Amino acid sequence: MATMQEPQRVSAADFIRSFANWRLQAARMPVVVTHHGKDAHVLISLDDYHRLDGGAARDIAARTDALQASHAALVEAIRDAVILIDPACHVVAINPAGCDLLERSAAALTGQALAAALPGIETGLLAHRVNRLIDHRERFSGEIPGVVRPGQWLRVDLFPVPVGGAIILRDISAAMEDHAAADARRALLQAIEADGGIGHARISVRETVESANAALLAMVGVDAAAIRRVRFSALLPTGQRQRFVETLESVFRTGNAQRIATELVTREGAALPVSLSIAEIRGAYASEGAMIAVTAAR
Repeated sequence: MATMQEPQRVSAADFIRSFANWRLQAARMPVVVTHHGKDAHVLISLDDYHRLDGGAARDIAARTDALQASHAALVEAIRDAVILIDPACHVVAINPAGCDLLERSAAALTGQALAAALPGIETGLLAHRVNRLIDHRERFSGEIPGVVRPGQWLRVDLFPVPVGGAIILRDISAAMEDHAAADARRALLQAIEADGGIGHARISVRETVESANAALLAMVGVDAAAIRRVRFSALLPTGQRQRFVETLESVFRTGNAQRIATELVTREGAALPVSLSIAEIRGAYASEGAMIAVTAAR
């Protein structure tokens, strides 16, 4: 029956003096290094170590490689432009979205100075922020225009990475235009309210009133609570309701705004001649109702 071979033992002092010899000995059998006469460490060959850990080291290395590959694949797949720069502010890597944004290939951009890749960087705030990123590992996030082309707004994120710095760019021009349009609409509503003679109401796709301004409430002679959730056609004379419903359906069907002449029935029962201008409120996926502007007929 085979028996386990007794390992060799050596003091720490002798081990240090004859390390080369004991390293060769460890390739054949374990070498126990003692400290003050007590076993302290064991020197074994790499093959023995792999047999002892059951391949755990290889598994850890494989998982690390897979994680790094996943990170690289993620950067390649995201829709934001990602540019990596070195301490000298030269492009060392760029993902496909970055190539699309700059309209140049990765081969043409790699190795270039950042200022050559992003011509607008030197004329604004971003150059200072990039310098702070490289010199002090300082992060930055903000919206900046004109970095790549005039009139284009980009969301810029800067953060340090081991190679130097990372720049993430997202085109937000459409969002900025939406903000500007929303500001214009708010200003228009303020102008309408200042005029005082133009009523307006927001109605749902089922025609119920969701909100109405003071001018419209004054025309009808009711308060906001009384008109809310009432069908807008109920504010019109019975004989004119069907025409309004058909016009509203046409607006929802075609998306085109329409204008009709009709009358509002006041709280006292009087008929007030008015013009209704109806426009659809179109959401991202479906109609969300309509806006109706109401002006007294002249």
